[in-house]
Amino acid sequence: MSSASPAISSTDKLRTYASFVRFEHTLFSLPLILAGIFSVPGPHLTLARWVLTALAAVGARTAAMSLNRVIDRRIDARNPRTRVRELPAGKMRFAEAIALLVGSTVVYLLACAALGPWYVKVALVPLAVFTIYPYLKRFTPLCHVGVGVGLALAPLAGYAAAHPDLADPWPALALAAFALCWVTGFDIIYATLDEESDRANGIHSMVVWLGRDRALRVSWALHLVSAAALAYAVYRVLGGLPVPGMMWLAIAGVLFAATLVLLYLEQRWAEDVNLAFFKTNVWVGFLVFAMVLAARLASGGLL
Repeated sequence: MSSASPAISSTDKLRTYASFVRFEHTLFSLPLILAGIFSVPGPHLTLARWVLTALAAVGARTAAMSLNRVIDRRIDARNPRTRVRELPAGKMRFAEAIALLVGSTVVYLLACAALGPWYVKVALVPLAVFTIYPYLKRFTPLCHVGVGVGLALAPLAGYAAAHPDLADPWPALALAAFALCWVTGFDIIYATLDEESDRANGIHSMVVWLGRDRALRVSWALHLVSAAALAYAVYRVLGGLPVPGMMWLAIAGVLFAATLVLLYLEQRWAEDVNLAFFKTNVWVGFLVFAMVLAARLASGGLL
């Protein structure tokens, strides 16, 4: 029995680390990165470049979440919903969180360096966004935009990794606009969970500022804008009409309609944040990626 204890302890520690960075939330950013890669023809990615892109993405996302948890640890301790998180609950030491932050940042920067000198020059932009965002809730109800900007970088990063010449960036920029409005909108929905605690602790949010109902109307307006940005992204991926692959165009249209339905349901299910935030959003991301692939095939192929 004693020989099995270290293995159990190691497994529990890995689970704690995965929970700390909410590893499952990678399902939000991964489809957007892939959509950015295939947003324009000819993603020339060797196996090594695929691996480096994946390492950069995982490193950046882990660093982002670690920064958020470290910076917000005292705020989390005052919120009944978040005080069970790893740092305020004492499940993880502060030194471990810093080590994870430093390690993931090093992985991210090394992967950027291996991708090329230009990627190192712009590598600090995401890190700056990830560092600034957690502080915004202390000063402005527009803090939700910080999350949106962070996720909006995902399709741009995928596009830049696959297309070093940065030719025809408009499809990726349209996808970034979609991500910005989509994520900002659903973060407002998420903030409804903490309205009472945020008011008591002086935390700024759209919900605290406008009240729940009006904040959700802002969220809905943002999702309408995100739908328009997504439509423009598909148009740019298609390269204009007409297109040769009408079957794939039809599939892209169906996927676009399905995405709109999920955005609508996300608003209707705002009372059940678990359903609206954690389940619906994963499907939105993958539908967007599938739609980009279908539009690319409709326009003549992936290459």
